[in-house]
Amino acid sequence: MAKHVIAFVNALGLTQIDLLGFSLGGFVAQEVALQSPDLIRRIILGGTGPQGGEGMDSLKPKAAEHATQETPVLENFLYLFFAPSETSQAAGRAFWDRRHGRADQDVSSSMAAMGAQADAIAGWGVVPETDRYGQLKKIKQPVLVVNGHDDIMVPSINSFILQQHIPNATLIIYPDSGHGAIFQYPDLFVSHARLFLEK
Repeated sequence: MAKHVIAFVNALGLTQIDLLGFSLGGFVAQEVALQSPDLIRRIILGGTGPQGGEGMDSLKPKAAEHATQETPVLENFLYLFFAPSETSQAAGRAFWDRRHGRADQDVSSSMAAMGAQADAIAGWGVVPETDRYGQLKKIKQPVLVVNGHDDIMVPSINSFILQQHIPNATLIIYPDSGHGAIFQYPDLFVSHARLFLEK
């Protein structure tokens, strides 16, 4: 996937980019930074974790049940991306409405695509035999790591691990939120991202 990103950016004729990777996209963003460091100026990692991170080799059964529905419904989304509190769930419903108010709706993932994604996530989650987080110190770009207080998809502790092992990383944990913290706090996240990118 990282090779595809690099090829796409090169095909566009871009020589340097800022890269945002969310969830599985955050795994890819880390790999892009490692494979083609001169291409990346700054990185934002949201709701993601390092290779071999804590609790990343498989989803808990209830999360897996919600994540593997052929046609995801609001309840699946709220469970996976938002905290169980009334305020977080309300923010999740508001995001759902915004998302489904768009004229250009995303095509739903097929079961085959979901299976391939699950395999990729599980593969990334396997703990390496040596130097578990050693690759992270090779990421020299400024990195902003953001996540929710209680991410059940990619446990929030992994955001702290990223910040501790990437030499120039800043960490923001949003309160009362989960995997979709950037959806729950869109204005705050955009202000933090702009501040980081405009430095």
